[in-house]
Amino acid sequence: MPPAGTRVPTPPPPPPRPGPAPAALRPPRRVTAAALVTALLAGLLALVAAPPAAAAPVLLSQGRPATASSQENGGTPASAAVDGDPGTRWSSAFADPQWIQVDLGAPAVLSRVDLRWETAYGKAYRVELSGNGTDWTTAHSTANGPGGDESLPVTGTARYVRVSGTARATGYGYSLWEFQVYGTPGGDGPALPGGGDLGPNVHVFDPGTPGIQAELDQVFAQQESAQFGSGRHAFLLKPGTYDGLNAQIGFYTQIAGLGLRPDDTTVNGDVTVDAGWFNGNATQNFWRAAENLALAPANGTDRWAVSQAASFRRMHVKGNLNLAPSGYGWASGGYIADSRIDGTVQPYSQQQWYTRDSAVGGWLNGVWNMAFSGVEGAPATGFPNPPYTTLDTTPVSREKPFLYWEGGEYKVFAPAKRVNARGTSWASGTPQGRSVPLSRFYVVRPGTTAATMNAALRQGLHLLLTPGVYHLDRPVQIDRADTIVLGLGLATLVPDNGVTAMRVADVDGVRLAGFLVDAGPVNSPVLLEIGAPDSAADHAANPTTVQDVYLRVGGAGPGKATVAMAVHSDDVIVDHTWVWRADHGEGVGWETNRADYGVRVYGDDVLATGLFVEHFNKYDVEWFGERGRTIFFQNEKAYDAPNQAAVQDGPYKGYAAYRVDDSVNTHEGWALGSYCYYNVDPTIRQDHGFRAPVKPGVRFHDLLVVSLGGNGQYEHVINGVGAPTSGTATVPSTVVSYP
Repeated sequence: MPPAGTRVPTPPPPPPRPGPAPAALRPPRRVTAAALVTALLAGLLALVAAPPAAAAPVLLSQGRPATASSQENGGTPASAAVDGDPGTRWSSAFADPQWIQVDLGAPAVLSRVDLRWETAYGKAYRVELSGNGTDWTTAHSTANGPGGDESLPVTGTARYVRVSGTARATGYGYSLWEFQVYGTPGGDGPALPGGGDLGPNVHVFDPGTPGIQAELDQVFAQQESAQFGSGRHAFLLKPGTYDGLNAQIGFYTQIAGLGLRPDDTTVNGDVTVDAGWFNGNATQNFWRAAENLALAPANGTDRWAVSQAASFRRMHVKGNLNLAPSGYGWASGGYIADSRIDGTVQPYSQQQWYTRDSAVGGWLNGVWNMAFSGVEGAPATGFPNPPYTTLDTTPVSREKPFLYWEGGEYKVFAPAKRVNARGTSWASGTPQGRSVPLSRFYVVRPGTTAATMNAALRQGLHLLLTPGVYHLDRPVQIDRADTIVLGLGLATLVPDNGVTAMRVADVDGVRLAGFLVDAGPVNSPVLLEIGAPDSAADHAANPTTVQDVYLRVGGAGPGKATVAMAVHSDDVIVDHTWVWRADHGEGVGWETNRADYGVRVYGDDVLATGLFVEHFNKYDVEWFGERGRTIFFQNEKAYDAPNQAAVQDGPYKGYAAYRVDDSVNTHEGWALGSYCYYNVDPTIRQDHGFRAPVKPGVRFHDLLVVSLGGNGQYEHVINGVGAPTSGTATVPSTVVSYP
């Protein structure tokens, strides 16, 4: 371990990071037809009244597998009628009879079928239902169909729905812009209840609750150093004022206010993270969260000395915020979003940080890589000295869903999308977004199986994952648009027997937030998959978001995965993730916790805000989709590479931390850093930290590479550009603009 040196309460020089500190394959795609986008107003809606507890009919067919008796040509497949795109269609051969069918994935109670015919429509046809895809019953028939838009009341329980045409209205075939099936999922079993008790590891307080400090202290004593333990806890504070608290936040612990705005819940005191458990070194202060609170710090400054996977969201600090541990020991990267700090943010020894859509009274210093987007009061860009990268706005953002208490019941608020955002989403007026009562959520408690979670999802419920560790024998499958999966207390999903932990269909507006996926000992081809390899729908109006979702391979025990996260859908927003192949803990070794790829992005128009990916055996990030953007990237190459040959990438020495595929024409990144600490073989050399095609549309701003204490070296920063690192001095090599 490099020596710690002496810390003083002024911005120190860049310190070396200590040795033990951490840190479904397919070809590039694609050409898509231009789509007509229906303008959605959901992002602008004010708070709406809670819907009734009973599950309303939902669109079941979108994105589901579809087949047909024939298709007119390669551009009119059956899938085009269920993709949600009004500009694509299925059309058949010019003959009778013809059919198209969709597999809903599970039996459902149906309520209607909507058909949007093109000019070539069906004059005579039947709507047929089946539970097995073989035996069919007729739910609707006509010999005089009008064409155009038809909405047909259809009742029955079925997994498969088919439209069988027997007479065409024109000399062409049958042609459908959209084939939509509505109903209530879960027709295959008893209804699961929504809402209910949040379980034993959710600690709910109001200002009159006795013994709050004692309960906070008891949990902190359990969690302070339990880096790979099984304890999971959430502290939820109902609106009001809490005096004299010091909430020390340990591993797998979340503290959050239950108001609709941060100022609804005020703590006259502190929410504290320090590093006494690790001798003043904060580089392993992971997996914790503070959200939706107003803090008036006892001495005017709150301390939040964290590194990766520690979110500070929707917070109002009525004073200063110190990001370094007592004694100014090492600290290595964190994240603030949708927050207001009235005083000065004081990074001191923090090596890198990203702040988004917030307001600060001042910013004291920077070490290597400090990035800001949409932050009022942020310092001006000065990279590399001072090391600030500042964007006036964030191109697209949508804040993380959160639990709140109103009118004697729990609800989840899902904030609206913002474009070119600046400042907090809650600064004035009524919060924009939608409110969903807890009765529309299945509350997942310890012992819940993946089969039960999937049954709840098919029934039309969202998922609230309460604190716990959940072993999965099959993927959690999310097929419905606008589904919310919200974790409390770093709820953890462990895929057993090599399954994928979670799959999301290519649908609009899914929100994943606040949970950890921990690889199991049998290799999973992918841990988290967003969309399928043939995804092509446009989701710009209502993107899927992945927020405070962390993926881990090893550390808590042996784990393996080929790819940690694969993003196939377009327009996805990945907002603060730490994707980590463990460099310490249990089950750690070059082959013991093998994981070749961290994040692979195939979708177009994907935006990453706060991308932390570290230690993978090959590429940490690979990007195949067009028009991708990353604002802030933090990376360490795998410490434990045994020798140069183990990381040889064809003609290149070392796998790049971030690679844009040669097929990509447009890509942009800001504030990207890669660090090496090859402590097994310090002679390893990397040709570059970043690799990308040399094209006018592929651009990077403010890049750096660092050799930590001379353990391994970089020859260049990006491609063949940028000075090499050398010697034992931990000094970044930088490139301000590329090409």
